[in-house]
Amino acid sequence: MSAKKGSKPQGRATHAGSPRSRHPPGADVFFETPGLRIIHNDLLKTVSVPARSVDLIVTSPPYNVDIHYQSHVDRLGYEEYLEFSRTWLARCLRWLKPDGRLCLNIPLDKNKGGQQSVGADLTSLAKRAGYQYHSTIVWNEGNISRRTAWGSWMSASAPYVIAPVELIVVLYKDVWKKTRAEARSDTTRDEFMGWTNGLWTFNGENRKRANHPAPFPVELPRRCIKLFSFVGDTVLDPFLGSGTTLVAAAANGRFGIGIEIDESYCRLARERLARETAVHRGETP
Repeated sequence: MSAKKGSKPQGRATHAGSPRSRHPPGADVFFETPGLRIIHNDLLKTVSVPARSVDLIVTSPPYNVDIHYQSHVDRLGYEEYLEFSRTWLARCLRWLKPDGRLCLNIPLDKNKGGQQSVGADLTSLAKRAGYQYHSTIVWNEGNISRRTAWGSWMSASAPYVIAPVELIVVLYKDVWKKTRAEARSDTTRDEFMGWTNGLWTFNGENRKRANHPAPFPVELPRRCIKLFSFVGDTVLDPFLGSGTTLVAAAANGRFGIGIEIDESYCRLARERLARETAVHRGETP
């Protein structure tokens, strides 16, 4: 899900073979350019992403807090939500290369519909699904002002403690170290020093500006993409939403694939990509 400020393009993919030849499209491809692909389908049903073809997944799945998406009910029972999460995580694992990585943006916890340790539960579930754990980045988005529930006001009876942070859990498939010959990184010294500090502080995205009920800012996938993948790598977001991950991928010389079940969000992402990638290239939208 997503939205953000752009960054300067870092050049076209450098791997041998075009993105099209590496990722043959299926009938559910909604939009495609030499560097981008939007798939309109359920991520559990699409056949347009080959196994062992993705270098990095960056995504923010539904949080199960009754957000009103067009085509998804975000109020499952918690055990049902965990089963849904287990299923999609297993599907994504098959798409990753042996040194592929997953940056999973999820809440630390939630209290809507009952207190649940979402971050800990999904991390454990991912490990049981076959992912290896690397680290957790704490994203301080400073949204404490949006609180509406305090529990017992100024009383020890039943207060709610809510941290204004989210998590980016960093996982990988088989091996952590990438040893690809001639691969090129594009992080600057200052970016590398700042982003390897596991506390990231930047604002969240405005829902109205993104025209999506649960966007994340482009700064989130931009950092993940530059820190955890090489120029020319394939980046996937299985919950594309408004297209933020693909905006960051296009701006930083990666081949981006997004999967979105809702056609209206596919259209929104396509329009946004046409507008924002043109801006990155210095063209008039």
